[in-house]
Formats: sequence, structure tokens, C-alpha cells
Amino acid sequence: MVTSKFNAKILKPQKAGSDFEAFVVLPKDVSDSLPRRGRTTVEVSVSGYVFQVTLEPDGNLSHWLKLRSKDLVSGKLSVGEEYLFGLSSVIDEPEPLVPKDLADSIQSFPQALKTWESTTTIARVDWVHWVESAKQDKTRKKRISDACNMLSEGKRRVCCFDNSGFYSKALKLPKV
Repeated sequence: MVTSKFNAKILKPQKAGSDFEAFVVLPKDVSDSLPRRGRTTVEVSVSGYVFQVTLEPDGNLSHWLKLRSKDLVSGKLSVGEEYLFGLSSVIDEPEPLVPKDLADSIQSFPQALKTWESTTTIARVDWVHWVESAKQDKTRKKRISDACNMLSEGKRRVCCFDNSGFYSKALKLPKV
């Protein structure tokens, strides 16, 4: 288990996501110590508050973490303030929350479902991330269709996805 400590300022995005209100950018050396460049789950401690979160790649070979409203309140945290964060990688990556449209499609293809169920948690995280990183609805629908086809063919990993965003720039930090 990797444990790191770092100081960081809590930032407010121009446009908050439906699942976060603020965020923190990890220092590059802390990100480098993590087990993977893509999404990875960690335990965070700040101001005596401990929670688990899945870090997002920032497109620059580093990561950022989402802070929900609940995290700000529970940790007595304020946007614009700097805090000491502790970060520990989790031993077992939790199962990803599979979007309904992807889950329904996989369920409708027996061979895709068989391959999906035989993959690793990390592979399923990457499949979900690939679908969710689509910026347009038509791209998302195509990726779901492609995922079902690839899984039906027995492909256990997304072959065409840079989960760090570094090469494709598909993933990046929210704008402040």
C-alpha cells in the first residue's frame, strides 16, 4: 500500500460535475507513486476526515480527486484553502459502477457478458472509463456497441484507450 502526504489547495471548477463540487490536483510525485496512470481508488485523509475516492487522470500523467459536498462539510473544508492530505492506495480496487446503458447492452449479448464476468476489476474500470469519457452521445453509443462487439469476440481489455489521457488528451482537469 502506497502512502503519501502533500499540501494542496481545494479548487472550485467553473462547472461542477453531478458527482463533485470541488477538486484537488495531486503533485506529480504523488501521482507517480500510484499503482496506475488511469483511474485508481485511494483512501484520503484530510483534517481528520477519511474517505475513499477514485482518482481521475488529468491528461498530464498525473491525477486529480473529486470532493463532493458531503466531503467538504464532513471534513470542514473550504474552497480556496490549502490542507495537508494523506493518500493511501487501496489493496483491492472496488468494482466500478457500470452505467445502465452499458450494463443493459452487455446483458443483451451472452458472449459479451461471459467475457465481462471473466475480466479483472481493473479491466472493467477501464471499459467503464472508456465509455464515460466520450464527450458526445453518439460517440458514447458507438463505444457501447464496440465494447459489446469486442467483448463478444473475447477481448478482455479495451485495446484502443489511453486511460491516462496523455496521448489522446481525452481526459483533463476541470477548468478553474
